[in-house]
Amino acid sequence: MQFCTMIKLNFPDYQYSIKSKENKSYIFDPIRKKWLVLNPEEWVRQNCVQFLINEKKFPIGLLQVEKKIEVFNTVKRYDLVVFNTEKKISLLVECKSPSVKITQEAFDQIARYNTVIQSEYLMLTNGLDHFYYQMDFKEKKYIYLTDLPTYNSLK
Repeated sequence: MQFCTMIKLNFPDYQYSIKSKENKSYIFDPIRKKWLVLNPEEWVRQNCVQFLINEKKFPIGLLQVEKKIEVFNTVKRYDLVVFNTEKKISLLVECKSPSVKITQEAFDQIARYNTVIQSEYLMLTNGLDHFYYQMDFKEKKYIYLTDLPTYNSLK
């Protein structure tokens, strides 16, 4: 398989459907229900999906992957969101390749997306380092969290 399946990420080990075709590796995305080219960022995204489903108990039907949004008159794509039962986004996730260091620039990107999305929780990950935040809308600031709440503990 391609090198990125060999990168051990800072997530528990999960089982994936992976295939090789014409010298490329593909991974099956259970959210989009299709095969995707397995690149390092997709490897992180699929690990994150499994983490949210298996460890944080988010129902798979409430997850949505890579949809377009308009941010300051520019079309962007978010990596992953989780909806609550009122169909409002409660978690916004930005995934980076393991080779991309999580910097202020990456946080600024997810914060810009959140000006439109208005999610209470944010997760920023490159598969190796994970950062979690809760938005305090009243004070207009982000609060750093040491862990992401489980689905049942979200408001």
